[in-house]
Amino acid sequence: MKKGLSETCYRFFVNLANPTRLAILEQLEKRPMSVNELAEVLGQEQSMVSHNLKPLLECNFIYSKRAGKKRFYSVNKETIGALFRAVQNHAEKYCPTGGKCHLNDE
Repeated sequence: MKKGLSETCYRFFVNLANPTRLAILEQLEKRPMSVNELAEVLGQEQSMVSHNLKPLLECNFIYSKRAGKKRFYSVNKETIGALFRAVQNHAEKYCPTGGKCHLNDE
């Protein structure tokens, strides 16, 4: 694999190419939440949500803050907010399907 920006982009987007992680980010854009709140909202097992929080934390896509016995997660608005706005803008302006691109695995 090429070094530099190509590798950085690859790692960035591979981390985001997971439906559960994207759903987590979308929920955390609304408000900070605990892992149990995320699990409930997403209809996922707590262990699955926790598993997907780890890589998001490692890349600083989200932040963690302890409040008593609970840990609350919040989104990195500078990065994720800008990314979501760019995707929405692209979908509205350039996608002939309005952002409903065909996936090979569907």
